[in-house]
Amino acid sequence: MAQAAYNAENTGTAAVATTNPAPLGLSAFALTTFVLSAANAQWFTGATVVISLALFYGGLTQLLAGMWEFRLGNTFGGTAFSSYGAFWLAVGAALWFKLIPNETAFGFFLLGWTIFTAMMFVATLRSNLALIAVFGLLTLTFLALTIGALSASSAFNIIGGYLGILTALAAWYAALAGLLATVKTSFLLPTGPRA
Repeated sequence: MAQAAYNAENTGTAAVATTNPAPLGLSAFALTTFVLSAANAQWFTGATVVISLALFYGGLTQLLAGMWEFRLGNTFGGTAFSSYGAFWLAVGAALWFKLIPNETAFGFFLLGWTIFTAMMFVATLRSNLALIAVFGLLTLTFLALTIGALSASSAFNIIGGYLGILTALAAWYAALAGLLATVKTSFLLPTGPRA
């Protein structure tokens, strides 16, 4: 055991084994979700402000966090961060290059993400309450936005915006809980482990 620890320390793999990319991925997801959701909730006009966030922080940063999660052997984290990173890259590109032909087409795009997110929500049910909250709220967010796009209902878009803001707050909470768990502090946030 001591020899394995010595080998890991001297080959640099100890840092890989103890590094947690989840707070980075959750923070990137939360900030990008917050800004676009604030636009959907009609707190401001001009959702194009989210393009740079979607491409770089929500997109690229989450994609990297997902790859690091896979490297650590975390299939759920890798799948979640890589997928939502790709989602944000797609949204950023669609807004930048004006690739959304109409609301119905965007509604089907959102419907696919609603189904995927519901699957991810089911996968969280044995993890912890913080992740359950993030993915439960995100499922409801996508569902409201899907209904809004397919029915051309601005009311559902606004509801989706507020649900997205709640989702972002839950993701920031989970990110902070993860950060506090990695630094030597006596103050920890409860996440409500289930398994």
